[in-house]
Amino acid sequence: MLTDGGGNLSQGQRQMISIARAILSDPAILILDEATSSVDTRTEMKIQEAMHNLMQGRTNFVIAHRLSTIKDADLIAVIDGGNIIERGNHQQLLEKKGFYYNLYMSQFAEQTA
Repeated sequence: MLTDGGGNLSQGQRQMISIARAILSDPAILILDEATSSVDTRTEMKIQEAMHNLMQGRTNFVIAHRLSTIKDADLIAVIDGGNIIERGNHQQLLEKKGFYYNLYMSQFAEQTA
């Protein structure tokens, strides 16, 4: 049972409800800022699968530190110190072997070894 204001929901549950509300409003532009930061990896994967289809045909801005959240984006802008330091898609950024590559390797080194 929910309490007033959803005080008994976890942060991850709150994020999932926020995503559902955003999707149900069917916006032309969707902005997601760390939308899956408080959910476990398995839940994040399920959310990403659902959102992949729902994001089709609309402009999306996704702000994330988890690279798994943004790796399928058409364009990724890597920002450091308030400046765009790299841009491209996932594969292009990996090939540059710059900041994005190093971040990717730090997050997925076990999977690439």
